[in-house]
Amino acid sequence: MARHRQPGTGELRAQRHDLHRRDPHHPTRDHATAHDAPADHPTAHDTTPTTPPAGAKQVEDLDRGLISVRSGTGNLVSWRLLGTETSGVSFNLYRGGTKVNGTPITGATNHLDSGAAAGATYTVRAVVDGVEQPPSAPALSFTGGHLDVPIQPPPGGTTPGGEAYTYVANDASVGDLDGDGRYEIVLKWDPTNAKDNSQSGYTGPVFVDAYSLTGTRLWRIDLGRNIRAGAHYTQFQVYDYDGDGRAEVAMKTADGTRSGTGQTIGSGSADHRNSSGYVLAGPEYLTMFDGRTGAVLSTVAYDPPRGNVSSWGDNYGNRVDRFLAGTAYLDGQRPSLIMARGYYTRAVVAAWDFRNGTLTKRWTFDSNASGNGAAYGQGNHNLSVADVDADGRQEIVYGAATLDDNGRLLHSTGNGHGDAMHVGDLDPARAGLEVFKVDEDASKPSSYFADARTGQIIWSTPASGDNGRGVSGDIWAGSPGAESWSSAASGIANTRGQNVGRKPSSTNFLVWWDGDPVRELLDATRIDKYGTGGDTRLLTGSGVAANNGTKATPALSADILGDWREEVIWRTSDNTALRIYSTPTPTATRIHTLMHDPQYRTAIAWQNTAYNQPPHPGFFIGDGMPTPPAPNIYPR
Repeated sequence: MARHRQPGTGELRAQRHDLHRRDPHHPTRDHATAHDAPADHPTAHDTTPTTPPAGAKQVEDLDRGLISVRSGTGNLVSWRLLGTETSGVSFNLYRGGTKVNGTPITGATNHLDSGAAAGATYTVRAVVDGVEQPPSAPALSFTGGHLDVPIQPPPGGTTPGGEAYTYVANDASVGDLDGDGRYEIVLKWDPTNAKDNSQSGYTGPVFVDAYSLTGTRLWRIDLGRNIRAGAHYTQFQVYDYDGDGRAEVAMKTADGTRSGTGQTIGSGSADHRNSSGYVLAGPEYLTMFDGRTGAVLSTVAYDPPRGNVSSWGDNYGNRVDRFLAGTAYLDGQRPSLIMARGYYTRAVVAAWDFRNGTLTKRWTFDSNASGNGAAYGQGNHNLSVADVDADGRQEIVYGAATLDDNGRLLHSTGNGHGDAMHVGDLDPARAGLEVFKVDEDASKPSSYFADARTGQIIWSTPASGDNGRGVSGDIWAGSPGAESWSSAASGIANTRGQNVGRKPSSTNFLVWWDGDPVRELLDATRIDKYGTGGDTRLLTGSGVAANNGTKATPALSADILGDWREEVIWRTSDNTALRIYSTPTPTATRIHTLMHDPQYRTAIAWQNTAYNQPPHPGFFIGDGMPTPPAPNIYPR
């Protein structure tokens, strides 16, 4: 029997998935509780990387992610449909030892257990070719519609200037750090004196923690005094880069960074801060950490280096320290790490592979190099990763410029820097993917809708100064495909750029929340349903707070549990827990977990990067959507 599953079709794909999980020669835990690995999921991964079959992308070997959310007088129980079993598999749901469904569930992977007690326990079993498979782990119970994950704020301190600071939970990411099929949370702690790069002053150090879903802290990394705190400095990536079944954590480090096991990187006594609080001297590193322990696995010199500070657009340290990061399947099979510097003027992007315990350079792109000038000044406060040319390998959409998987410039619209950008199948009537982007340059269109493969502008809105917000997604069934809107334009535009209605009440974020495939508005601590006459409130988070000032983003929103709808993670107002909300609304739409769509999964990896925008999969989700394509993936 093969150790690893390969993609198939229909029943074969589902059968292979469950045969893999039932392999008696594959090590599994001898017990499963609500907080341990599920009984139908392998937990002991060998450490020998396996190259995926041609054309298949390595993804996480996830469990069912079973959850129970109180819904009225019953419980909405939902679970993952895996990307390897998009057809030919059905399910039986059990409350305790009692099956609650009649015939096996063949539609969407959720069931409203009406009248059930709030504390009821559930398991789910796949049914393949009429044969019931082993049970999942018991469901996580979302009491009051949410699950609290306790977190531990770092102790505060005082800057050299005498300013006291404490800590606030900021951006989060997820990854299967221990290989049990269940996500852990990686959380960044920002001091209360974190700064935008344009602001002088000392900051406290940044801490990065890892937590299980039960609140067990796995490790804490102290980035030290030589990493400044702010939205543009620390972009951390959580992904399984070496294919051993466990996620690593990558981030920029410096002298004095202490790992989760107490290792010091570089000189522990060095202090490279100048009198304005900027760090413009001293070595810069890139470190890959072990996701299980926080130990250092590999440290290399950070590329691109800062070089001459003034060559990035100013002489005081603002533009030189504008960083972006991401993860991309550059070879079409295995993920690579993307680390970047600069976007207002010079832009440099480096791609790294982590194989056999070592970080190695794949390529470096520099807008200052010959032939790359069209990328100069075209970067955003964010990036996106997508296979824009449909060759099986992902590209880096770096604002108005797009880099091919080989590190060469693919195209540039020339419309310059901006704060917001969306990349996805925004117009399902057109072949391929589209980009909706807003711009700051008063001489350029305030927003535009473009072909992601060629950069050809499909429609645009007139110049209107600095357009700071823009969103694109199917939020209204009244027009086909995505609706797009921005701060600088009135109304919402359809895929042809025509104004088709009232502008929504917010221009920040999106979430798939209710039962239909049309997306909802996520802003600050609330979720609203768009309507032509006004928005309808679906959720107001209780006792929680948003992050990043006027960006008003949650710690993370992603499909991390249950069916394909997205969870929202906010920090509690007192910073003692991460509060995870999941929808209480049934759906009839059956979609495999979005985390098995490579574009969506890499989008979750870059959600902590600067001014993050909502994630989009590589296929259209919305009104009138066709059956989603089966992803060509290889769980590891």
